[in-house]
Amino acid sequence: MLLHTASKMLFMEKPFTITFPTGATAEVVQVDPSVDLQVLVREMGLERHQPVLVVIGGASKLSQADFNRVRRLFTEVLAPLAEKWQATVIDGGTDAGVMRLMGQARLEEGGTFPLVGVIPIGLAILPGQSAPSSDAAPLEPNHTHFVLIPGSNWGDESAWIANLATTLSNAADSVTVLINGGEVSWIDASQSIQSERSLIVVAGSGRTADVLATALRGNITDSRAEAIVASGLVRAIDLDTGADTLAKMIEEIFAPKP
Repeated sequence: MLLHTASKMLFMEKPFTITFPTGATAEVVQVDPSVDLQVLVREMGLERHQPVLVVIGGASKLSQADFNRVRRLFTEVLAPLAEKWQATVIDGGTDAGVMRLMGQARLEEGGTFPLVGVIPIGLAILPGQSAPSSDAAPLEPNHTHFVLIPGSNWGDESAWIANLATTLSNAADSVTVLINGGEVSWIDASQSIQSERSLIVVAGSGRTADVLATALRGNITDSRAEAIVASGLVRAIDLDTGADTLAKMIEEIFAPKP
């Protein structure tokens, strides 16, 4: 039986399968802090040394027009490239914001690439189960894998997302894309930089992404942006005109190195 209390967490040697009301299924594994991520990856059937795309951020306070532009980035750039390169995509896994957009884009693409959601156990609502807390959220039904990590606060998953991406791929073959985003996105972005992973921010998508894009132009309005930008790993594209540029950036990172 799945446990929602972090103090009772056990690493499950074998993943289990969940079925969503849509009929879609996904593999789930619950881990404790001492889990060996290489063992986890092997048990979940994920391939190492493949390109990895990390998607972070949100979709709050967007106009309908901007939301439609963001959605097209998923359907026209991110999902097709993930499918082309058979990249593993990692995000927060809940049925909201960019995670919902990623899942829906994979469905529309007819994608076969792995889509992995990493979620604190105390915030994950599995199909047919009650919410473990008032802040909990349902899982996005088009993901293929979920890793339930210790914790009951949003942001507890940030280091796990970064470390899992590193375990699956060399940093040079992986990239993080930030769209919009709130407070947790600052943690996610910092973790990406600490992992020496390139970070592409979508300027014009709002909130955290816009603050970082502005900082890249030399106008630092949030002290958290300074260290992130100083890493030299951050680039920006424009929401209105940058789809082709985003595609080229990701292609360059995913392409085999001579």
